[in-house]
Amino acid sequence: MTPAQLSRTVLHTVRRAVEDDELCVTVPERVKVRTPPRPGCGDYATNVALQLARAEGVSGGGALRIAEILRRRLVRTPGIARVDIADPGFLNITLDATSHGHLVDTVLAQGRDYGRGDGMAGERVRFASGTAVGEVRAALVAHVVRGLVTACGGEAEADGPGGEALAVRAAGVSADGLLIRLGPDAARWALLRPAAHDLPDLDPERLLCQREANPLFRVRYAHARVRAVLRNAHDLGVEAQPDGTDGTDGTLDGASYGHPAEIALLALLGDFPRTIEAAARHRAPDRLVRHLVATADALFRFHDTCPPLPRGEQKPSAVHRSRTALAEAAGTVLANGLHLLGMTAPEHL
Repeated sequence: MTPAQLSRTVLHTVRRAVEDDELCVTVPERVKVRTPPRPGCGDYATNVALQLARAEGVSGGGALRIAEILRRRLVRTPGIARVDIADPGFLNITLDATSHGHLVDTVLAQGRDYGRGDGMAGERVRFASGTAVGEVRAALVAHVVRGLVTACGGEAEADGPGGEALAVRAAGVSADGLLIRLGPDAARWALLRPAAHDLPDLDPERLLCQREANPLFRVRYAHARVRAVLRNAHDLGVEAQPDGTDGTDGTLDGASYGHPAEIALLALLGDFPRTIEAAARHRAPDRLVRHLVATADALFRFHDTCPPLPRGEQKPSAVHRSRTALAEAAGTVLANGLHLLGMTAPEHL
């Protein structure tokens, strides 16, 4: 279950509670779910009960009462293992192992299309004259934002009459000069990574260094490491199977995703489509950049604590097959994100 699917599930739960006269509130247009800030608080959290209580002017324990009504309904939903309530009215939702496997399966099945959607279908964005030409950073941000809007099902036009102007702090360098100093990928990263009002860091020593201190290196190296895992898995006869089955009778073989490092990585993979839409709506490619850095870091932690491949005298098992699938899904997200930014995803580094 992806965050988008879970959002729709929570929204449907609110609607059904209203239809059954268990809640007397106005059904919102959408419900947001987020990854909890701390471990041990479920896979996702939503403040919908608080929002409903505020909208209806309910005071005191109203939010907790609404949360309890929604909790009782949500725990009966297939794919949800547990729902806890936290003060003053948050719902912390834990998905079952099947949902995690389905998410990985969805990423692998959609491949290059994973992250794209129709959240902005029917919306048309026009940029004011001058945002697609001239200053190199404004031009690049406008170009990438148009691609993000399109990826979300919307329409984007350059230099449209009466269009919006992007407020982007100038880089103070020419495109040719930047390409000579950094090359295409590092140049794009440098201009897209900071928020629009921040000044880009154009130092070649920091952007081109092959060290963990360089976020661009970590993202590119994370993708290259996934490709290496898949090559080695092929040599060892380990076939990626996200459902954690043993490949014969379809039964689970102790391979369900449950380690904190796996859960953290899964949360980022599931949040990828929402991040793309948020980056498009807020005209903020830096949101996507930050998500890729977080995904790369989570992949490294997963790889180190939950090895996808057998080590030493170990024999390939369902655990390795499911972890290889998760690694492949992470590589898919990294590649798709880099491509949306106009950058390459290296096979080797």
